[in-house]
Amino acid sequence: MSQAQLGIRLEKLIDTLSNPDFLANRGIGNEIGFYIFAYDPKEEPVVANFIPRLKKRLAGPEFGLRVLEFNLYSLLLELLEKRDLLRKSFELEARKGSAALEKALRRIVRPEKLVGLIGERLSEQLDLVFLAGVGAAYPLVRSHTVLNNLHAMIDSTPLVMFFPGSFDGQELRLFNRLKDDNYYRAFPLLESVS
Repeated sequence: MSQAQLGIRLEKLIDTLSNPDFLANRGIGNEIGFYIFAYDPKEEPVVANFIPRLKKRLAGPEFGLRVLEFNLYSLLLELLEKRDLLRKSFELEARKGSAALEKALRRIVRPEKLVGLIGERLSEQLDLVFLAGVGAAYPLVRSHTVLNNLHAMIDSTPLVMFFPGSFDGQELRLFNRLKDDNYYRAFPLLESVS
């Protein structure tokens, strides 16, 4: 996808996310309003730089929406810092490599712990929830497990996950290569334009 095509999709996000039907989860049956905005992983810097502008615009006087963003990588670092393991994790990775770090942290970095951090910050008054930092948190955090664990916490507020890869409505492919478990409860948000 060209940068111009991505720019068109990003601009369309403003219209889509501010639409009253979208915000009320209309038109999706009895499903939870979870959406995947998939994009070419090479465009991660463009999308990451756009998200703060998108939040600011949606929260501004034109729309007045309450948007909360959770960056999975930042939450991962916060979790490790709270347990006084961040510095030790960097040292372990430097000494023994990423595979040893992943194995050591598997029990500590559990989806329910990250979801717990998210739950502490959720509010009934939110209009939108964003999830970002999916690629940076891999392989310690798997996006489908976070989404599965969020179902109990977020049921009426639309959630948009910014996903560096592809999603066909069933299968998440991180970086367009790594197959995550199938995830059927989300909807693709703004298909690629040609």
